[in-house]
Amino acid sequence: MLKRKRLEIGAQDDLTLVRCAKLGDAAAFEELIRRNATLTLRVAARITGSHEDGEDVVQDACLQAFRRLDTFEERARFSTWLTRIVINAALMRLRTLRRSSIVSIDEKVERFQHIGETIADLHPDPEANLAAFELRLALHRALIALPHGQRAVFLMRAIEGLSTVDTATALELSVPSVKSRLLRARLALRQSLCSYARSSSSSPSIQRALYARRAA
Repeated sequence: MLKRKRLEIGAQDDLTLVRCAKLGDAAAFEELIRRNATLTLRVAARITGSHEDGEDVVQDACLQAFRRLDTFEERARFSTWLTRIVINAALMRLRTLRRSSIVSIDEKVERFQHIGETIADLHPDPEANLAAFELRLALHRALIALPHGQRAVFLMRAIEGLSTVDTATALELSVPSVKSRLLRARLALRQSLCSYARSSSSSPSIQRALYARRAA
């Protein structure tokens, strides 16, 4: 019986689930959260710069969404409404984190440094693989260094692929503000990438990795 109910819930569209959840159907709300779990965790982790912090943010955001479900007016997609709550919760967590973003990045570099070493041992061109790994770390540093507002817009538009209008709705911004923040974010990232290229000019492998990144 329980399995049949789960199958029935899984076949419902988001709006039907929202209306059921508003009437107190906990299973319907759980299904909505499940459908958006990958997106919300990815967004939260990228904004906070930490998978662990991202998980905490998503939990808090889902609790907020449950408490505020009656305020969802059903004009926007549920995923957009939930993502907005996640983004606000992630930005709030950034403001309360005691450790700086730079420390967080350095910890991450140390924690995952062995990944680059392991891959380099298996790759036919370990120098090029290590250069690509270092480039990814440099890009991650540059992204984390962006102001919170610019980072959120860049993640939603350039990485998650949301439209300008959906991004504006999710972040409660005007469309011109989204476009302006996206432009500033891209310029800042480009400048960081150029600085990294100059500092790595002695390594042909890093230059090739950088060229491949720009071509992509």
